[in-house]
Amino acid sequence: MASPSDPPTLEGGVRRQKKGPPLKFLVPLVYAPILPLIRISLRKNPVLRDRLFTVVLAGAFAHGFYLVTDLYDAESK
Repeated sequence: MASPSDPPTLEGGVRRQKKGPPLKFLVPLVYAPILPLIRISLRKNPVLRDRLFTVVLAGAFAHGFYLVTDLYDAESK
């Protein structure tokens, strides 16, 4: 009997695929609308606007870098 921490498998030891969407690819749909909202809503405070915009943009690039390296890592295995 398999323990509860084992990944779900079918008969013969084949793994089942997850049925939901890959959430790591849907994250840009969350932060992409935030970038223009930062520029529009913080017009009166340009220092905070620019810093927040830079931090969100750096996070977006870091997430993209993570996805690309994860993709290449999966292909090499």
